[in-house]
Amino acid sequence: MSEQKGKSPAAARPVAVGGPRGPRAMGPMQPIRKETAARLLKYLLPFWPRLLLVLACIVLNAIATASAATFLGRIIDGYITPLLQESLQGLAPDYSGLLGAILQMAALYVLAILANFVQARTMAVVSQSVLRTVRDQMFAHMQTLPVRYFDTHTYGEVMSFYTNDTDTLRQMVSQTLPQTISSAITLIVVFISMLQCSVWMTLVMIAGTVLMLMVTASLGTRSARFFVGQQTSLANLNGYVEEMINGQKVVKVFNHEPQAKEEFDRRNDELCKNMTEANKLSNILGPVNNNMGHLIYVVLAIVGGALAISGVTNLSLSGTGVLTLGAIAAFLTLSRNFMMPINQVAQQISFIAMAMAGAERIFGLMDEEPEEDEGYVHLVNVREEDGKLVETAERTGIWAWKHPHSADGSVTYTRLEGDVVMDHVDFGYVPEKTVLHDITLYARPGQKVAFVGATGAGKTTITNLINRFYDIADGKIRYDGININKIAKPDLRHSLGVVLQEVNLFTGTVMDNIRYGKLDATDEECIAAAKLANAHDFITRLPDGYQTVLTGDGGGLSQGQRQLISIARAAVADPPVMILDEATSSIDTRTEALVQRGMDQLMQGRTVFVIAHRLSTVQNSDVIMVLDHGRIIERGSHEQLIAEKGQYYQLYTGAFELE
Repeated sequence: MSEQKGKSPAAARPVAVGGPRGPRAMGPMQPIRKETAARLLKYLLPFWPRLLLVLACIVLNAIATASAATFLGRIIDGYITPLLQESLQGLAPDYSGLLGAILQMAALYVLAILANFVQARTMAVVSQSVLRTVRDQMFAHMQTLPVRYFDTHTYGEVMSFYTNDTDTLRQMVSQTLPQTISSAITLIVVFISMLQCSVWMTLVMIAGTVLMLMVTASLGTRSARFFVGQQTSLANLNGYVEEMINGQKVVKVFNHEPQAKEEFDRRNDELCKNMTEANKLSNILGPVNNNMGHLIYVVLAIVGGALAISGVTNLSLSGTGVLTLGAIAAFLTLSRNFMMPINQVAQQISFIAMAMAGAERIFGLMDEEPEEDEGYVHLVNVREEDGKLVETAERTGIWAWKHPHSADGSVTYTRLEGDVVMDHVDFGYVPEKTVLHDITLYARPGQKVAFVGATGAGKTTITNLINRFYDIADGKIRYDGININKIAKPDLRHSLGVVLQEVNLFTGTVMDNIRYGKLDATDEECIAAAKLANAHDFITRLPDGYQTVLTGDGGGLSQGQRQLISIARAAVADPPVMILDEATSSIDTRTEALVQRGMDQLMQGRTVFVIAHRLSTVQNSDVIMVLDHGRIIERGSHEQLIAEKGQYYQLYTGAFELE
């Protein structure tokens, strides 16, 4: 908006009043909400057949792994020990049985590998499908948000939802979630297998595990909270970097590099602090658990050896008996299998925290209130038959407002003329600060209405209200006699052509950018619009003419050329009402004269609102409104205002200059 021009890049986009930037901005110590986890799991429900397959693979993998470990005990006790005894007795050992047992154990490991492979492949499909759904819903909802949301959030901050936050979800769905489920199932299967070996050694294992879990819970909880803060700090840093990149010329012109670096350092330090604390605790967790696992392994070996030597009766699910060497070896292998999922879950705590923080921010965006639209009057194509307007699907060049009547189900049509009236309108971007005061104006069909005044006087705000980018606090705005609150916003905006001072060109050909104003426009219509805006000559001199691909917001074009394409884009839309917000401010005086002639042709028969600092561009306006601090202080034609010798006269003669 023009009222915000002249600010430093860091302040170019206002901060949301009454709270921190970003949805549900969270400090580093805010806990994760259970509702977020439940909501995230709902995205997995449509993929339940694949998830059942994954679960089956996880169970199969856990059983195969545990069976291979217990099979090792049977190999030692049933084959290796007897073969050693036969060798000591001088008998020829028969290795055929041992070879068969080894092949069976190898088959179990192959089965586990295949199950793990299928699980990983399936979860890759599920995770990417979930992310696609999340991104689709996020982008679709973003299109429904009001302009106010984008005025209070930086582009970098919004982009962080689609990059950093969705990436944390990818890692969680594809790796963390199946890893956690696999670990839980493995723990159950291995625990049962350990009980089949020795209840006494299992009790020792449980005691060591409880101690390990206490340490894991302490370090993991503290780490998770800092990972939550990391996501918010990262979004804030991205937003600031995006602002600095866009405003780099301004930064250099005003020698603002030291201040920009100081602010960057502050935000970077905040991110560094959160990341350092989070990763420090997370990195400590792995070695601590590993070392405790080694200690437990040693203790189990000592206890097992002591039980075997002392001849203590071994108790297991299979009954009582002697604790054999094979049982001890199998149990020690199982203890490794038992410790591994615990370590894996401990390592995943930080990723779960980051994913939940990312999900919290994403759902915060999705929960933003969409732009309200209570309008029920729609814009339709019509044709005249016997003096009546009849709706048609064909583009006739005649438009009408379609009024449905709920009382009797009838429909009436009001021809679109472009009659705009603002009646005693008050407005403020925030409730406590009114920026427009008692604005009343009448723009009759075909009239050219100009707004002049200092920056911040409220010129662009008036056009934003006509578009219903914002809703007024008091008063009425009528369009062809219809309160614009009753007109559906897409239909209202379809009837308005807008040329802004800040041009936005999209990646694609020049033709595509012109056609953006009317997606079904033919090439001939786009070329005619370019000729009308006097853009045809320079376009034909481009390397590929109208098929030249523009990137980086048309970075290869001059500011004036970019503006000419923007004007052509509005021309091809052929709307009944035009809003020109400093449309020629970026064009040199000679080009402006050419464009002005094209604009005059474009404005023929249309209601036009013009905002301009160059008073030469508004002299031929039917009505000129002079605004000051949100109030209309003068109105009339150029000649009338000159004769009154008021502020417009001072502006025109140079006695007083626009700020």
